[in-house]
Amino acid sequence: MRPGRRLKGARRLLPIVQLRGGDASTAITCFTRGLDLRKETEDVLCPANCPLWQFYVFGDGVYASLSSVCGAAIHRGVITNAGGAVRVQTLPGQENYPAVNANGIQSQMLARWASSFSVTRTKNTALESVGRSVSTARPSTGKRPKKPLDKKAGNKDCKADIAFLIDGSYNIGQRRFNLQKNFVGKVAVMLGIGTEGPHVGVVQASEHPKIEFYLKNFTAAKEVLFAIKELGFIGGNSNTGKALKHTAQKFFSLENGARKGIPKIIVVFLDGWPSDDIEEAGIVAREFGVNVFIVSVAKPTTEELGMVQDIGFVDKAVCRNNGFFSYQMPTWFGTTKYVKPLVQKLCSHEQMLCSKTCYNSVNIGFLIDGSSSIGESNFRLVLEFISNVAKAFEISDIGSKIAAVQFTYDQRTEFSFTDYTTKEKVLSAIRNIRYMSGGTATGDAISFTTRNVFGPVKDGANKNFLVVLTDGQSYDDVRGPAAAAQKAGITVFSVGIAWAPLDDLKDMASEPRESHTFFTREFTGLEQMVPDIIRGICKDFLDSKQ
Repeated sequence: MRPGRRLKGARRLLPIVQLRGGDASTAITCFTRGLDLRKETEDVLCPANCPLWQFYVFGDGVYASLSSVCGAAIHRGVITNAGGAVRVQTLPGQENYPAVNANGIQSQMLARWASSFSVTRTKNTALESVGRSVSTARPSTGKRPKKPLDKKAGNKDCKADIAFLIDGSYNIGQRRFNLQKNFVGKVAVMLGIGTEGPHVGVVQASEHPKIEFYLKNFTAAKEVLFAIKELGFIGGNSNTGKALKHTAQKFFSLENGARKGIPKIIVVFLDGWPSDDIEEAGIVAREFGVNVFIVSVAKPTTEELGMVQDIGFVDKAVCRNNGFFSYQMPTWFGTTKYVKPLVQKLCSHEQMLCSKTCYNSVNIGFLIDGSSSIGESNFRLVLEFISNVAKAFEISDIGSKIAAVQFTYDQRTEFSFTDYTTKEKVLSAIRNIRYMSGGTATGDAISFTTRNVFGPVKDGANKNFLVVLTDGQSYDDVRGPAAAAQKAGITVFSVGIAWAPLDDLKDMASEPRESHTFFTREFTGLEQMVPDIIRGICKDFLDSKQ
């Protein structure tokens, strides 16, 4: 099964399956992760014939929540690839998830993650389907399905913009250069390149970097494979640092095909060691939000170490020195077995720590006062303010997300973080919010939003922000609910208009209160606050990463 084909099954509505003992078990896909489940303990049903090589599993026994549930269950020996029922128990996050090969699955090492899970057998694994169960893997009939899957779209579960920085120096030579091209071609094909999947380009490093083709040039695997085969060997010194810096600065522009909100990755192939300094290039890449992987082949021997400018060059160039971004192969011969593990790394977008900027890694909830004192025309100015803030962020299914709740004495979720995954749809939803009119119970509204809007995403990778907009005195206490929100990891900005008491605004705002509290006498003054709110969110995001 090709990586680009798996989402056909993954996006179907999945049935509840009844155990003979009477317990309900939720049918999941091969690729459902621990963080996709909402209950602390949940019985699930894994389908048969999941493609083992596509599983992302991190840890052993206790698994990071971004791991595939079914993959973890097979890895643990709870089920086989014939599928079956699994009990999933949510656990706290931890550090140092180990990499262990078990039952045909190689789990990966992970330095730390916010939440974990364990898998065990259910008490009764005999199943009777209440409705028609859905298999998310290709049936093992030996026949092709009647309707071919969409190759053009590619692997939608692996959205990434990838530059392969290949070694074209005299270090590698013509023969190994051709072997390198073959390996890169295999990686490109297995990624599942397509219009809605990964996009790739190639840069050759030698004396001077040469961009062979950009992200925008090809969106089909066959085209990319042909372009890679046609690459010519340049030769010269191995100025990898110079090429890495050039690629980070010039390659990922919108004009060259880079997509907003999609992780940017440079995979550096290095035969031996670089001729120049690579540390500064790594710093530049991180500043540009690029995830650098180093694939090193034929490490320097003990005798050769004296020729290496900096023996720690790999750790200084990669996105993070946690083992995930470095990859070693002993030789260019017999590299097929190294293709799949590298592809799994490149498709693990939750791990792309250097892509995490304030613009693509935040959840922003807007809590909107809909009380009668505001009025319809001023309410439209509030919505315009919200739209202008939202426009600054890269909204996507793997990027930033926006939610909105309107309140009077009651609360109404206008849309949640998972309802819209494009900026256009979010802005349209904001425009379509209808004015409620009524009283003002801000404290209850904060509690409602913390529980119902931020609750489902509290264990996600994005940092959470709440922007409270109000024009008057709340009829209930705001200090307690705001403190609870902040304790739940939500940074609160308070924006007051007209008659909003300054004490209430400060009681709601996160520390330092002065930089999280805003006030304007007129609704028309909201427009001037937009840049300050955006800067405040970005400052808090960067501070949280220190």
